[in-house]
Amino acid sequence: MSELEQPGQAPTPDRERETRNWATILHLSVLSGLVIAFAGLIVPIVIYLIKREELPGLEPHSKIVFNWIISAVLYFFIGFVLTISIFGAIVGIPILLAVAVLSIVFPIIGGIKAADGEVWPYPLSIPIFK
Repeated sequence: MSELEQPGQAPTPDRERETRNWATILHLSVLSGLVIAFAGLIVPIVIYLIKREELPGLEPHSKIVFNWIISAVLYFFIGFVLTISIFGAIVGIPILLAVAVLSIVFPIIGGIKAADGEVWPYPLSIPIFK
């Protein structure tokens, strides 16, 4: 068993740097959905599944990202339903625009914070995974 694999030891600076890098990539991977349909849903899951054993510090970031993805889909659905209802122009369209903007802004802020070693919970995110 190598020094990095022994339980109960503090992470090495290299391991901490790698965790920060992958956490940043995890947050920013949500933006891949802007380029390829559904990539913003699939890429964060793949990153988490590949790196979860190697980098346990990635788990809080993954929960934040997954909570936001689920929340954004829910908010989008609500905005869409309101758009096709009688309240469309008044309520639904502003909700859809807000979700679109926040789905770009929150992952960028989360990625910047992760690069600094901070776990930043996205505001307005429903805490499904705790």
